[in-house]
Amino acid sequence: MDQRNCSLTKFIFMGITSNPEMEVTLFTIFFLVYLMNLLGNLGMIVLIRIDSQLQTPMYFFLSHMSFCDLCYSTAIGPKMLVDIFGKDKSIPFSGCALQFFISCTFADSECVLLAVMAFDRYQAVSNPLLYTAHMSGRLCSLLVAGVYLVGTTDALIHTTLAFRLCFCGSNEINHFFCDLPPLYLLSCSNIEVNQLVLFIIFGFIELSTISGVLISYWYIILSVLKIPSAEGRFKAFSTCTSHLTAVAIFQGTLLFTYFRPSSSYSLEQDKMTSLFYTLVIPMLNPLIYSLRNKDVKEALEKLRRKRWF
Repeated sequence: MDQRNCSLTKFIFMGITSNPEMEVTLFTIFFLVYLMNLLGNLGMIVLIRIDSQLQTPMYFFLSHMSFCDLCYSTAIGPKMLVDIFGKDKSIPFSGCALQFFISCTFADSECVLLAVMAFDRYQAVSNPLLYTAHMSGRLCSLLVAGVYLVGTTDALIHTTLAFRLCFCGSNEINHFFCDLPPLYLLSCSNIEVNQLVLFIIFGFIELSTISGVLISYWYIILSVLKIPSAEGRFKAFSTCTSHLTAVAIFQGTLLFTYFRPSSSYSLEQDKMTSLFYTLVIPMLNPLIYSLRNKDVKEALEKLRRKRWF
């Protein structure tokens, strides 16, 4: 190993595409996606804060989900958009570490938060009269604190391990942001420990959160079946459809990105799935929860009718 090449000061992103003819189209598409993401998630956070009807545990968790979407997409989106036309697509070594840490923290936090939201839905469906008593403000705050603690701890472990590696030879990352798989390809150190830790920790988080969601929905289904009327069963389960949609899209994309066999790994395919979960999913979540949610629709209508002057 050539020790002289082990201390890189910067990385260079190769970006989404090397085809100049696609630059304008890609920039326009992803600028609009990021703008909708920014407006949708900021709007959701503000709406939940100012509308008294939305001061419930469900919307408290939803506001933090919007915050996570906003944070990890903003850690990646603006830099990616600038790099589409920029001649200098470099990022400092420390900047790369920071970008990965922020995106990993909030992506992991959202993963755990989706399981917490499933538990919240179980409490709402199984004990509607005692829902607000069981899901007290203190409990909700503790659950959210735990969510961010898990996300921060996981991100800190992976960031520390990844950026202590020796990177020799090329400093060009065949990606549009700092992520573990393309970084590992540049390393001339032994990455077996990194891959093992990634598999164990991320696997544990995924297994725990998916198990939590499945167990919660098993009990939700049992509770719904006890409701005598078909209308009551439909109304009870309809409160969960938005959450189920968000879980399926987010968890499915993460599993495909990080848990497919290494023999089928493709950097170009990885770019497309990464674009989906870093920019498209954060844009979709506010739409999923607003278009399919009566309370949010009413709050938006109330806000529209309000006289500001």
